Amino acid sequence: MQNPRGLRAAALTATAVLLAALAAGCGGDGSQNTHGNLAAQKLDWRDCPPPSAAEGGGSAPTPLPDGASWQCATMRAPLDWNSPRGDTIGIALIRARADGPGRRIGSLIFNFGGPGGSGVSTLPSFAQDYAKLRTRYDLVSFDPRGVGRSAAVRCESDAQLDQYFQQDATPDDAAERAAYLKNTEQFNADCEKNSARILPHVRTTDAARDMDLMRQVLGDSRLHYFGISYGTELGGVYAHLFPGHVGRAVLDAVVDPTQTPEQSSLGQARGFQLAMDNFAHDCVSKSSPCPLGSSAQDVENRVAALLKKLDAAPIPGIFPRQLTQTAATNGIAQALYSKDLWEPLTEGLQQAYAGDGRILMLLSDAMNGRSQNGEYSNLTAANVAINCADEKQRYDPAYVQRKLPQFRAASPLFGDFLAWGMLSCRHWAVPGAADRPDVSAHGSAPILVVGNTGDPATPYEGAKKMVDALGQGVAVELTYKGQGHGAYNSGNKCVQNAVNGYLLDGKVPAAGTVCS
Repeated sequence: MQNPRGLRAAALTATAVLLAALAAGCGGDGSQNTHGNLAAQKLDWRDCPPPSAAEGGGSAPTPLPDGASWQCATMRAPLDWNSPRGDTIGIALIRARADGPGRRIGSLIFNFGGPGGSGVSTLPSFAQDYAKLRTRYDLVSFDPRGVGRSAAVRCESDAQLDQYFQQDATPDDAAERAAYLKNTEQFNADCEKNSARILPHVRTTDAARDMDLMRQVLGDSRLHYFGISYGTELGGVYAHLFPGHVGRAVLDAVVDPTQTPEQSSLGQARGFQLAMDNFAHDCVSKSSPCPLGSSAQDVENRVAALLKKLDAAPIPGIFPRQLTQTAATNGIAQALYSKDLWEPLTEGLQQAYAGDGRILMLLSDAMNGRSQNGEYSNLTAANVAINCADEKQRYDPAYVQRKLPQFRAASPLFGDFLAWGMLSCRHWAVPGAADRPDVSAHGSAPILVVGNTGDPATPYEGAKKMVDALGQGVAVELTYKGQGHGAYNSGNKCVQNAVNGYLLDGKVPAAGTVCS
């Protein structure tokens, strides 16, 4: 939560770090466009190497259950889509070929969120969840421009990032505010210093154009797509730009396209507070005593007391770093992305009460893209760069201070962090593109929009807003009454059957279908 503007997107990528070893990687970073017609390029698919540090590091992806290898390639795309015959950059791709027995439909392109998550690293970690879809699709994902091996945005070194993430992100007095603003401005200045060439070209509209080029290079007449979290915004923008090219598309864990960054942050404050409430109630509802408190309110009171204590006196984390209030809150937020992480969260809180911050620090590191060897992916850098290139709004400290009571009312635990995070684009080198993304998509094929009532990062209400914004007759909403970020990966059979039925057989579920 150190960079709260990124909470709406880092979910699946960070969870994968904790639940499975991230793997796979390939790509490149640029060349001269000497051919003109990039849609005619032929991809050189090869076995995937280990992911780069920017993609999260780790080992090369292991073969699929049927023995097939993951394949990687690099697609060339214009650096500047306004000058398509100018310089190019490499877009890193990964795929698993369709394994039958059904007739192959085409490629199904995934974006797992962020913005800033490496699809090349993430897809192999979740491949088993999508095994049914592989019967008729090549499963494909990519590092969006600015991410991983696709002309990665680079800002600060690993050592600098360790210091950056140790700072107090909820300043209480003038000195702390000055330090926070100085750190934010320094980070943004370092991004400009190290990545000036790519920063103007990482908008979501640029990534959407890359996806349409990808569609053509992969040989598909229409884009079949599965977008999660920020990937739903990317999918909506693609549908707006290329409504006639939309094939079968699913948007899961839906970003509300009608909100300003402030409204989005406030919505997340409510969403994470709801998730914490659900976690606390779950703990005390079990037959065995909850180790964190005697009631749900007691659990939350103890968490609040821990965070207040850490603000004054951090405890040992992962040597030599300490678990600060910021890192602890960040780690708690990470665990609320998935019910699978509630047990580690319980253990981490127990340890922290005893003066040991290692588990909460590990959770925080996952949110920030830090591997155990101390290397950071470029998740944070890309997240800030893409958000700031997309969003026109620039907030100042006085505005945030006026808004603090509203954010605290929405969430006593997370409100301050999400409010101060609105300053992440202050003094950014590139102006933002728009107040809100345009996702109106008249003429598009049906788009299945899946909302989760317990989603902390992309609150449920955003699904209906996306349906309305896509336009009459375009989208169909499916509701999942569950916990965590996203619905399909929850394992709920009702959700999976509805999504699979649409993607595999073209059967659009009835509008208003509810799964629980």
